[in-house]
Order: sequence, then C-alpha cells, then structure tokens
Amino acid sequence: MVALSVVAAHGAPLTYPTARTGSQRDTYHGVVVHDPYRWLEEVDSAETRLWVNAQRDLTTGVLHTLPNRAAIRARLDELTNTPRTGLPVKQGGRYFSTFNPGLQNQPTLRMRASVDAPSTVAIDPNTLSTDGTVALTAWDASPDGRWLAYALSRSGSDWNEYRVRELSTGVDTDDTLRWVKFSRLSWTHDSAGFFYSRYPTPPETTDPLFRQLENQRIYFHRRGTPQSEDVLVYARPDQPKWGLSGGLTEDGRYLIIRLSEGTDPRNRLHVLDLGNPHRPDLTSPPIPLIDTLEASFAVIGNDGPILYLRTDLDAPRSRIIAIDLRAPERGNWKTLVAETSDTMASATLVGGRLIVEYMRDARSILRRFKPDGTDLGEIALPGIGQVGGLSGREDEPELFFSYSSFTQPSTIFRTDVVTGETSVFETPTLAFDPSAYETRQVFYTSKDGTRIPMFITARRDLPRDRPHPTLLYGYGGFNISLSPSYSTATIAWLEQGGVYAVANLRGGGEYGRAWHAAGTMLRKQNVFDDFIAAGEYLIREGYTSSAKLTLSGRSNGGLLVGAVVNQRPDLARVALPGVGVMDMMRFHRFTIGWAWRSDYGSADDSAEMATYLHGYSPLHTIRQGVAYPAVLVTTGDHDDRVHPGHSFKYAAALQAANPQNLLPLLIRIDAKAGHGAGKPIGKLLDETADTLAFALHFTR
Repeated sequence: MVALSVVAAHGAPLTYPTARTGSQRDTYHGVVVHDPYRWLEEVDSAETRLWVNAQRDLTTGVLHTLPNRAAIRARLDELTNTPRTGLPVKQGGRYFSTFNPGLQNQPTLRMRASVDAPSTVAIDPNTLSTDGTVALTAWDASPDGRWLAYALSRSGSDWNEYRVRELSTGVDTDDTLRWVKFSRLSWTHDSAGFFYSRYPTPPETTDPLFRQLENQRIYFHRRGTPQSEDVLVYARPDQPKWGLSGGLTEDGRYLIIRLSEGTDPRNRLHVLDLGNPHRPDLTSPPIPLIDTLEASFAVIGNDGPILYLRTDLDAPRSRIIAIDLRAPERGNWKTLVAETSDTMASATLVGGRLIVEYMRDARSILRRFKPDGTDLGEIALPGIGQVGGLSGREDEPELFFSYSSFTQPSTIFRTDVVTGETSVFETPTLAFDPSAYETRQVFYTSKDGTRIPMFITARRDLPRDRPHPTLLYGYGGFNISLSPSYSTATIAWLEQGGVYAVANLRGGGEYGRAWHAAGTMLRKQNVFDDFIAAGEYLIREGYTSSAKLTLSGRSNGGLLVGAVVNQRPDLARVALPGVGVMDMMRFHRFTIGWAWRSDYGSADDSAEMATYLHGYSPLHTIRQGVAYPAVLVTTGDHDDRVHPGHSFKYAAALQAANPQNLLPLLIRIDAKAGHGAGKPIGKLLDETADTLAFALHFTR
C-alpha cells in the first residue's frame, strides 16, 4: 500500500480492495437500475467480511500516518476529560440525572433525594460489558419510588432490552422485555407496571437486526410477570407500518396513544381513560381523539380532562391549544398560545405554567405563559445558543433546562416558573478559553433566491485576508432543526485554526412546516442547492476556498454530502459522509427505512419518483474520470438504522469508478457499532480524531 504522504505529495493512487461486480438489475416503473454491489448488503457473509477487513486495513494504514492525528486525539482526551451532568428529572420523589466524570465509556445514572443531597449510582452500564458497548438508553421510576424500569442497547443497536431494578437494593428483578424499539416507558400510578411498545418476536430463521419493522403494538407489563403475560393494550393489524407509542399523563389518568406513519411529523391521537389512576382499568377501548393525518399534535400536559397540545394545525409555526375530553369536538378547541413569527420548537407544562421554547432564526428563545395564554415574558438566555431540554413537574414550580452554544458546553439552569427567577444549577468545567471564539449568524441566498441562515464560528482574531480550513456541516431533512450546540470536535477543529459553519437548510424545522416541506420528495434538490450555496458563500466572503473546504453530514446529512459531491466535485477538497443513506432506490427495504418515505418518496411510488431519486442518489450518480475530493465514508458494521450496505456499496462504487483519483477515497468501518447512539467514548474520540485529521491534512 502506498503511504499517504506519497498520495498527497505526488498523486500516486492507493490500491483499493477489489469488489466483485455482479449483474443485478432492477426495474422501477421502466427505470432500469444497475446494482453490481448488491452482495455487500449481506454484511455478515464471508465475502463481505473479507472486503470489510481489507478496507479497514487500508483506511487504518492511511489514517494512522496522518501527522496531526495523534495530537488531535490527545487534545480530544483533554477536552472531554471534564465532568458532565445531564438534565435533572424528578420521578418517584427522587432526582435522576446522568453523569460522566470524563472519559468513562458510558454515563452512569445517578439519583438523589433532593437537589442538594449527595447522589448515589442507580445504573452503571459500564459494568455490563468489557468494551463499553452496552448503553443505557431510557429509564422511568415508579411513582412510589421503589422501582426503576430501564432500557439497554448493545453495540449501538436500536433494539432495546428492558429490565427492572429495585432502587433500595440495586438488585434487578427477573423482568426482561425484548424486541423493543422506538418506545416510550410509562409507569401506572399504582406502581404495578408500565406501558411500552414492542414488535413481534422474529422467526428464528430471520436476522432480527436488519429485518423490516412492522406491527408495533402497545403492551402493559405487570412487574414480576414474564413478558409472555403482558397485556395487549393497542394494536393496528390493519396498518402494520404504523408506529404506536403510548405515554401517561402526569396524573396517571389518561394513556395518550400516538399513531404515526413513518417519520411524517403529522400524527393521530387516541386516548385511553384508565379511570382511577391507582386502580387502572385496561379493558376500555381507546377513544380516537384525532383520527385524521393532517397535522402534528403533541400533548404537553393536562388539567384533569383538559389536554394541552402543541400543534401546527392551521399554524405552520405551531401554537398551543386546549381540548376538553368532555367535549372533544373540534369546534370546542381553544387556542391558548397563538402562532407567532418565531417557530415553536417545544413546550411543556411545569408548575401550572406553559413553558415554550421558540426558534428565532434557529436560535432558542424561552417564554412563560399562564394556562390561559397570558404572556409572562422571556426567561433570559446567555446568547446565541440552544435550549437542550425542559424538565419539571406539572404540580411543582421547579424547572430545569440546559443551554449550550458552539463554544459553551451544556449549562443547567433552574427556574421558578411562578416568579421567573433563574439561577445556574450546574456549570461545566472547561479545558479551553471560550472567549477566544465567536459565533456569527449570517444569511445567504440559495439558487432559487431563498434566504438561508448559517452560523459561523471561528477565532475572534481570525484574519480574513486569506482562506482557512473550513468545515461546513448540514442535514436538511425530517423536520430536524440545527441550533447551536457544543461538541469537543468543534473546539479541536477551531484550535487548529479552522472555521466551523452550520447551514440551516430547507427540509429542517427551523421555520415550520413549509420550510420542512420545501426540502422533501420532488423538492429535495432544494436542500442540495442550499448546501452548495453555503459553500459558495464561505468562499466568496473570504473564509475559505475550494481547496480548504470540507463538507460534513451524518445520516440524512450523509446523503446530502454524497449527493453534493457528485453534483459539485469541485466545491470542496474533503467530504465526510457519515452513516449516510446512499442508495435511494432501496433504502425503504431495510429495517426502519420504509418510514423515511414521507420525506424521500420511494422508487416504488411512480416513474416520476423513481427517475427523480435515481437522479440524485449518491450511489447511482458516481461518475468515472472525475476529480473527486478526498472522501472518508464512516459507518458502523451493524448499523440497524441506516443499513451499512448503503456506505459499503457507495465506497465500492466510488473506488471502482475512480481508482486513479489523486485524493484518497476511503471508508472507515467501526466494529460493534451502530448509527452512533450509545457509542463508547473511546470509539467516538477515535472516529473524531480520524475525521478531523483527515480533513485538516488535505485542507492545509
């Protein structure tokens, strides 16, 4: 194998592992699609494993020769090795929060009797594996404070296993629940058991990791009984692809059942009245409160039979309404907090007050309202940043929220929602000087004239007389907003003299329903145009040049990077597509991929849709003889969110089409890893060091 220094200095190509080409062809409404690397979808086959191992050897050999990788990895250790406390959540009379002293692979869950009391460990997932690949993903304490139900994930999988622990002894019961994915966890007020969602047990002949998900159902598990005796509460066999999620109102009276169709933000709501919360009745059928798919509805609290909901019905940027279950007809619904020019991102009921987070050009604004909608004003925030969570009880005035920015780790604040008095509850320890950096928000014009916001973070004294290595990050999909958030990776990049930019592309939720819709289906090209225009703005304004620009994105953002690189290979020097959706013709055939059809459409839908998807699919738009940027694809070998076959096939096709590319075209395949959630600290820092060193080496 040729060393990287030879590749960089003399243009000598790497020798890529050979990938067999098959003759597979598919036809979608007359659109013929070649799929020569279909065999790489079989991630556990002997042939695929050989290819994966060869790619790992090549990529590791390249990355470990990068001259700045060791220094970046050491600095990431220093930046990460500080105590980090999660947002306090009060359940069962105790305060629970996660805690990591620094470089521990997984955070522990701690509990304390009061906010000032010393904490004890409730769950330490680090004791459950030798390599840190078991993660705690969810928990809920019983109202009597005796029991804790919690969820574990292994090797980054979306599959969870539920267990129950007695908090006074720290001993687990025999309760073990399997085949749980995308579920809430909600104890009944008698502390006898909890509601959760699960999928049917797969046949023994089926690989459970990558099988398509259908027929999710809501069950009630009575503590101390086997899962086989769980009570089926709600199912929709007539709609096998609907997602079913149930959560109790805080008073324990109503089970709110959310019915969703894939990732479409619109949903239905059904309500199960349990009667006496301490003697819940599971026999009554749920009542369809909202049974049409026309808008998003989220219950944020209740006052007896009056439900408070955040919705974008007749309000693209959302409002808060009240529905009285005694007279639930639509004509009786009341608007409490009307839609404004800012986008309502989240809301909750705490201490008899409605706490609402807004986004104003993708930055957070926090306001208080009385239940009748009377505006009580803003809760002051430190600057350009993001509220990362709201935590409190409906019957107590204590609110916790976290706040972060690109250069400020999460700070936890405590507010009395009645008086509005706010104080710092938990301040992070810093291993750098944030005052050396500044974040500016700029606005640029996309191809069709749309005004797009972008955050740019750099040293305050950054000279603008020459271009700098710049990392441009984007996502643009699924109604997900990109607000300022902290990452040690960002700080490590800035300390190397880099510029970090985040573009708020269409397809996200920054400006409500219309902004999201403008980046979906047959309008997906808008997202790519927005990202291209962001890069052009950074170049035009003197922050960077094409030779110093890196494009980065993960998941749907990986698709974004792959599509933009194929459309504009001249735009950037480096591309970092992470865990990307790269095969737009087959994404819906794996695990939860079918759920993304609400954003992407599907090749099965029509000839028009098949042609459109094929026209931007990263796998299918690779060209031969093109001068591509240096590409480092990243994925986990058992990602059950975005199937690793996406990245495998894309990397194989890219290498085969351009074996003489002057810059490396590599894939980094993490072992015992999934989509990213729950990844051990060590693995996270290794991947970050590799990607930053790769980007920095080719943009200096």
